[in-house]
Amino acid sequence: MIMDKTPSLQSISARLRFKQLVFLIALDEAGSLHQAAEQLAMTQPAATKMLHEIEVTFDARLFVRSKRGVQANELGRCVLRYARLLQSDLAHLREEFTGVLTGKGGRLRVGAIGGALPAVVVPALTLLRESQPALSVNLREDTSAGLLSALDEGRLDLAICRITIAMQPERYAYEMLRDERVAVAVGPRHPLVHQSHVTLAELAGLNWILYPSLMPLRNLLEREFQEAGLPLPEHTTETSSIFVTMLLLQEPNHPVALLTAENMDLCVRHGLAHRLPLEIRSRTESYGIVTRRDTVLSPAAHLMVAALRQIAPRPHTGS
Repeated sequence: MIMDKTPSLQSISARLRFKQLVFLIALDEAGSLHQAAEQLAMTQPAATKMLHEIEVTFDARLFVRSKRGVQANELGRCVLRYARLLQSDLAHLREEFTGVLTGKGGRLRVGAIGGALPAVVVPALTLLRESQPALSVNLREDTSAGLLSALDEGRLDLAICRITIAMQPERYAYEMLRDERVAVAVGPRHPLVHQSHVTLAELAGLNWILYPSLMPLRNLLEREFQEAGLPLPEHTTETSSIFVTMLLLQEPNHPVALLTAENMDLCVRHGLAHRLPLEIRSRTESYGIVTRRDTVLSPAAHLMVAALRQIAPRPHTGS
């Protein structure tokens, strides 16, 4: 029979202090007791003692020493995740408290995949600004995996992304916003710009800008080549950044890229790319509003969700 040695909630609540959680976060980010102590204006012996007290509270080793410094083990990473969530919730408390006192302000931290930015996120933020001009917004672009990790750590209030890549999708609340449509792009001076008909076979031997492995749009393109009986292009550059893709499309080696339809429209409007007359038949994945199930949304986050719902159903007007 396996005995549960986990300390009781009453024991942890009685012994654990918030400044200890702040210390754990500093230690994880600094990677050394000396630097964490210096950052928090503590002596190194005091920092060593505090780490010992925390580990006694949990009756477990949370950090291990290595050649790279002090690193959290699996139990330590678990405690750190909740330490960051508590720190984030306290920051929300302060901001909401200040907003009540002053009657304005507040802070919103939202993340989004690149394809959702022009389609729904930026229009929703513009709409939100009309009623909340004093709102402070931190907007982060990342992959779905990066955004879910930031949500787990309490660094985001909500994300607009996919949860199909999540190891534990049940941890998140998900509300679908849109299916993602795609287009094949080349630079404005590409030799194929004036072609009225293009096949995937013609593009297979060209330079391609690809999303990194395991990303949904990379998987979609791989399926498209596979179903056409073609090998994936050999001459490739991988990036998840739409900005990098826009720059690379201007290069004289004339690369080809797969873009979301909204980013394609943006590039066409500003003369940065040309849409090739080629339909991608493989089905794309939808994206939506993602939040942690174990969190309570701030008033600002609720307003952002409402703005996203208002924007998402609007008909698309491409170029």
